[in-house]
Amino acid sequence: MRAHEAGALHADLGAANGPSWLRTPGDVNALVPMLWPKTVNRTQNGALTVGGLSVQELQAQHGTPAYIFDEADFRDRCRRFKEAFGGADVYYAGKAFIATHIVRILVEEGLSLDVCTGGELRVALNGGMPPERIGLHGNNKSPQELRRAVEAGVGRIIVDSFEEIARLSEIARETNTRPNVMVRVTVGVEAHTHEYIATAHEDQKFGFSLAGGAAEQAVERILKDDVLNLRGLHSHIGSQIFDSSGFEVAARRILSLQAKIHEVHGTELPELDLGGGFGIAYTTQDSPAEPADLARDLMRIVKQECAALHLSVPHLSVEPGRAIVGPSMFTLYEVGTVKDVDGIRTYVSVDGGMSDNIRPALYDAAYSATIAGRASSEPPILARVVGKHCEAGDIVVKDEFLPADVRAGDLLAVPGTGAYCRSMASNYNHVPRPPVVAVVDGVSRVIVRRETEDDLLRLDVG
Repeated sequence: MRAHEAGALHADLGAANGPSWLRTPGDVNALVPMLWPKTVNRTQNGALTVGGLSVQELQAQHGTPAYIFDEADFRDRCRRFKEAFGGADVYYAGKAFIATHIVRILVEEGLSLDVCTGGELRVALNGGMPPERIGLHGNNKSPQELRRAVEAGVGRIIVDSFEEIARLSEIARETNTRPNVMVRVTVGVEAHTHEYIATAHEDQKFGFSLAGGAAEQAVERILKDDVLNLRGLHSHIGSQIFDSSGFEVAARRILSLQAKIHEVHGTELPELDLGGGFGIAYTTQDSPAEPADLARDLMRIVKQECAALHLSVPHLSVEPGRAIVGPSMFTLYEVGTVKDVDGIRTYVSVDGGMSDNIRPALYDAAYSATIAGRASSEPPILARVVGKHCEAGDIVVKDEFLPADVRAGDLLAVPGTGAYCRSMASNYNHVPRPPVVAVVDGVSRVIVRRETEDDLLRLDVG
């Protein structure tokens, strides 16, 4: 198990033989099952299929690049989380990837939904998510976003600052409502992940500090004002986490605050949210936990701590996003050029890049790749998959073994791109964003259409 997704890459930056964890494959055509959606297979001629359709069919219908969404895999992951956590609430973290079709599936599968902006709230309501099953996050929610959430009747608002408590209290008085709120607590846990996606240490923008006393003050202010309905405490320690020890420390600390609230105010808060951030496999170096194991560990931790503190066990909720949608999608590209730089490496350029996946440039995130349209009998070579943008850092997959005969026109697939790829996509170099294509039972349908240059020009009022 590695410390975080960027660690190995930092150590091996520029190495001609790749990072130390990457092994030369015995079969360059073989798929590593944990990296791919459940319906992905290779046919006898070596082409990938998903949901009963080949990648050649998908390219012919929808072009490249395209995000290919395995709907059966997504539904299966929703069900596994819901079943694993039993009586707890599972809030899908919409920031990972949200679209109207995704919301409709969540409704059908019985999950709730976290949003963090007015735009995400609009999609949630448009997709038919019952407002009482929506939670609103964010460290700087505008008065307009708060009012919209209150008027829509969202089930809970996770407050993140004293200014927000004051704003929300004023809105509650004006609308004669009593919104449900949770206090986001910064518990001081140094999660083993990239610093940009670690969110519970003291020196960052989210939540009320536990160590500094701000969390206790926020609870006291809400209880004293008695305008907002305080449902419980919320903790989120980061993203792409494989080790449950961070959650154990966070639960212990936040339940200690819960006990103090009970002692001082005589109030036993009924709910507790331990957030999400559960890791997925991007490469063979990752070892993600099964939902059942996550549920068992988290529930055991909470029950043990509550027993030790003589507290009733609160109603638990968790917020998986990446762990549900990340592995359910891959990005399909077409190779445009192959460039051998003698003695250094082979560069394989595709028709997308940092505009459809900014994570390698942003976090040094590691990905895998495979030639998707055919099998090859050639030996593997170490390659770097890069994009078409005018940046040296436009890297899709920093190090991967591809067949020595990789060539222009090949289809190439990158798994694990369901989370934070389309959500963070941009129009850098005025490249239109790719579509999201859902595939199930031999049928494909566009759930987010491909942008066009005309779309870009519609915003250009000059």
